[in-house]
Amino acid sequence: MNQILTFSPAELVAFRQGGAILRDCLDYVATLVAPGISTRELDDAAESFIRERGGEPAFKGYNGYPATLCTSVNEECVHGIPGKRVLQNGDIISLDCGVRFGGLNTDACITVPVGQISAEASRLLTVTEEALEILVGMIREGVRTGDLSHAVQKHAEENGFKPVHSLTGHGLGPTLHSPPDIPNIGEAGTGPALPAHTVIAVEPILSAGSDRVVQGKDGWLLTIKDGALSAHFEHTVLVLPDGCDVLA
Repeated sequence: MNQILTFSPAELVAFRQGGAILRDCLDYVATLVAPGISTRELDDAAESFIRERGGEPAFKGYNGYPATLCTSVNEECVHGIPGKRVLQNGDIISLDCGVRFGGLNTDACITVPVGQISAEASRLLTVTEEALEILVGMIREGVRTGDLSHAVQKHAEENGFKPVHSLTGHGLGPTLHSPPDIPNIGEAGTGPALPAHTVIAVEPILSAGSDRVVQGKDGWLLTIKDGALSAHFEHTVLVLPDGCDVLA
């Protein structure tokens, strides 16, 4: 039940193909983000992009989730359902997306500015993305999940932000979430060691205020408890004996 999955060369080809679709999709949708566009318009664009390239939206229908993207704005932390909301100058929006290709799932997120944003918001985005880059530099066969968790926590706290406690990275494969969990807080040297040829999603999620979240009435949206800004960056990563490959 808690076994970390590893994948064959043929399966890794499918992961790479799905990851390329996902990476290109997020790059494209990010170019559409501007004051005046609705989150539903972004979602429609993402779904069309993925399907035109032979992939399937991995989130749509997952545990009943109704959309291709999660669009989380400002204090919204994760799992924002796209809808009528129109983006405003100064917002930040997390674009979280997954692609299923060949029966295997990839998962990635970027947080992007809407027009001109505050200095605090800009620094939050920078520090969160730096945390993800630190993880990519650490991942290789044998690294422990606690090493990754500790690195996110350390970088966030040294820069005056807080990692969101209840949300984690995770393994990927035939389902969107499989072992191991990779929290954004933790103690170095703890947790399972990652085997070569496993595929994981690592996703620093930082807050400019509280490290706690509250759930919205729709049963999906999680919002930072004190209304502070939140940023989220995520890669799908293939673990290798001497490093890793970023797939999405």
